[in-house]
Amino acid sequence: MPTRAATTYPAAAIDAMLAEIRFDAQGLVPAIAQQHDSGEVLMMAWMDRDAVAETMRTGRVCYWSRSRKAPWRKGDTSGHIQVLVDFRVDCDGDTLLVLVDQTGVACHTGRHNCFFRAIRDGALETIAPVEIDMAASGKD
Repeated sequence: MPTRAATTYPAAAIDAMLAEIRFDAQGLVPAIAQQHDSGEVLMMAWMDRDAVAETMRTGRVCYWSRSRKAPWRKGDTSGHIQVLVDFRVDCDGDTLLVLVDQTGVACHTGRHNCFFRAIRDGALETIAPVEIDMAASGKD
């Protein structure tokens, strides 16, 4: 269960944000999800214009699934949702930072974040355990 209320934005603010974002040729922009209180980087996904607008309007983070070619509302199948705390765009307008309150795990592997591999003693190692069996809980 999220620990704080979702941040939502009025239509004028959404329009202002959309005007600043430089979407790529496919109409997408990378979005980094970061836990608002700890600063932990959770994941990177893609957003299109509709996902940006929906996220800002509803306070529930929505991405664009390139594989499904459809909106991906984080947590629809698993319950591991992301509640919006703050929505930011970088200096070039080509990357988003979505500060969230994450419920459960962010990674489809069942780990808390997607950045669980690192070089240790010259070799690539898994540095974070699986917390949830996603096959049993429903993937997202």
